[in-house]
Amino acid sequence: MLKTIDEINTFFQTHIYERYEKDSFLSFLKKVNFSFSLPVIHLTGTNGKGSTLRYLKNIYVKAGYQVASFTSPYFNEVNEMISINFVNISNEDLINIFNEYYLDFIKFDLSSFEIQTFIALIYFLKKDVDLVLLEVGMGGELDATNVIHNELTIITSVSLEHTNYLGRSVSEIAHAKAGLIKFKSRVLISKLEDSARLAISEESKRQKATLYEVDEYHHLEIKDQGITFDYLPYKDLKINTLAKYQVKNASLAIEATNILNDLFPISKEHIYEGLLINPLANHFEMINPHLLLDGAHNPEAITFLLEALEEVNHLPIHFLFATFKDKNHTLMLNLLAKDASSIILTSFNHKRARSRDEYFLFLEEYQFIDNYLDALNYLLETYKDDLIVVTGSLAFATLVRKSLK
Repeated sequence: MLKTIDEINTFFQTHIYERYEKDSFLSFLKKVNFSFSLPVIHLTGTNGKGSTLRYLKNIYVKAGYQVASFTSPYFNEVNEMISINFVNISNEDLINIFNEYYLDFIKFDLSSFEIQTFIALIYFLKKDVDLVLLEVGMGGELDATNVIHNELTIITSVSLEHTNYLGRSVSEIAHAKAGLIKFKSRVLISKLEDSARLAISEESKRQKATLYEVDEYHHLEIKDQGITFDYLPYKDLKINTLAKYQVKNASLAIEATNILNDLFPISKEHIYEGLLINPLANHFEMINPHLLLDGAHNPEAITFLLEALEEVNHLPIHFLFATFKDKNHTLMLNLLAKDASSIILTSFNHKRARSRDEYFLFLEEYQFIDNYLDALNYLLETYKDDLIVVTGSLAFATLVRKSLK
């Protein structure tokens, strides 16, 4: 048994994080007689699921519901993944649930993410919440979170990522994500390319699920350190960010509340109030007028970042870039190069972080500085009047943010 939260955090950090098959997990759930009856909104997508969840959660909290959420990944303590109404699970509750099932966790050789998923679901059952917002770890059908029935599946975006597990094409990845869709449930998708939409539509028909598509937003305007827009029937909505890409996520959250209004009624005021929540850290986060953190970690997210910068920035841009080994760094860097005055490559303390040698194709073109804080200080001192953007990995941006504070 593990007695302290530090011991549990160490266990998760050193244990295998995610395994993209769940036979052992299903055997474990059968052995402990697991069942789950709470209403669930299940979110998946290459980008945007965390932000969509955050907007959606705050809308329902403003409406007076007890709203639980499970999100990934975490950056300091595992408690961050599991919360009710924005209050993280207590150390005591986490330790008690972990130790109650510890021997079976080990016996069935569960991954960290499977254990974290199970702890979250048990905690939500114990607290008997009104609604659960569940974010996948990697994908869909074989994801550890895909062991419950959901009222609504939200698919925020589909692009090439985790191709070793989810598929080699956008269509295959969309099919994997559509594995979350449950019989006679509801499905909400963003504006997707035709092959992805077709794959999801076909699975929706097989499951006799009703498929919805997010509507267009209108009259977007950037002002007062935020963005206003219309999403019918709502006019002059506001979100507290300068990142244009968040309007799509906010629109998905609004549409989700429309779809589920029969189960979870809300008022117009709850929409307006709910969207005013501050965005997630490291999502187009301006630390000061010359330093921005954005955890864009794949080509699609980099494209969104550049589009947002084009709307609000008029300064030369210098990127500090670090990413994971399994990411398409070549395409990401080629995209950044179009708008960059300079790019500096670096690394950080993470077992998945890409090292100097793994940037060999770019070492003649871009400077590599081993210590990311040295690299950041160099950029801030050398280009005091320009904009420095830290990007390439959410884990990297989070680490930089923590170091700055």
